[in-house]
Amino acid sequence: MSHPRILDKGKTALVVVDLQEAFRHPINEFAIIAARTSIIVRGFLALNLPVIITEQYPKGLGRTAEELLFSLPPDFEFVEKTAFSSCGASSFIEKLRATGASQVVLCGLETHICVNQTAHDLLTEAFEVHILHDCVGSRFAQDKDTALRKMQMNGVVPSCVEMALFELLRDAKHEQFKEIQNLIK
Repeated sequence: MSHPRILDKGKTALVVVDLQEAFRHPINEFAIIAARTSIIVRGFLALNLPVIITEQYPKGLGRTAEELLFSLPPDFEFVEKTAFSSCGASSFIEKLRATGASQVVLCGLETHICVNQTAHDLLTEAFEVHILHDCVGSRFAQDKDTALRKMQMNGVVPSCVEMALFELLRDAKHEQFKEIQNLIK
């Protein structure tokens, strides 16, 4: 039996919030965040787990970063939104509920705005939220740090790409172990 705060493959979905091209230059670590997020997306897809990606006003902020686009099937459907919280888009919460997930692995931009508000709204909606510290960013480090502390104080579970993927695998005998291992090497 595992601890209730360990990710369970049978009840986990990935949510990527607004990792869009307009943030590439204002956020110093954008390339690293996009690369790490691409790994978690590919890992979830390899494990046949649900992936939901939002885009904040794509007409103005551009589409999802190309690093993620290369990891997704061509028919992938994004959730467009204008509310800062992803939960403000009715299609988002409907899509998330349709997965049957009770645990959400959360990442994206900006940590102190859209990610923070999404995390808190997901908690209100009774989801357990795990935030990937290596897949979030803000223009200023203190904004990111403050948001991560606030979310953790309110019940969000800190995590990172490798931690999340290996919690989902649980055993080196898992049939996708080698595939996941190759993603993180």
